[in-house]
Amino acid sequence: MTHSILLIAVMAAVTMLLRFLPFLIFRKKTPKYVSYLGKVLPPAVIGMLVIYCLKDITPFTAPFGIPALVAAAVVVGLQIWKRNSLISILAGTAVYMLITQGLVYFDF
Repeated sequence: MTHSILLIAVMAAVTMLLRFLPFLIFRKKTPKYVSYLGKVLPPAVIGMLVIYCLKDITPFTAPFGIPALVAAAVVVGLQIWKRNSLISILAGTAVYMLITQGLVYFDF
């Protein structure tokens, strides 16, 4: 038990250090390249996640990618409507799980 607590504490400390380190290093002025990366990396990461999530869609065999595409549409629609990433992602995940687990029935 003590070993697990120490592991969690070390992981939390390292995570916090990595999050705080840029603010400690660049106290006075943030370099332009860091500001640039702060602007372009979030959309790039989201784009990569979308591609990763949709990469295994098979349009010619059931279920034709419908669960992933419906969930993606829910995420996009909620994001446009509510502008809340947490709600969008949670709702999209819930819709995907409902469809793939058979709780929402599609007859293919």
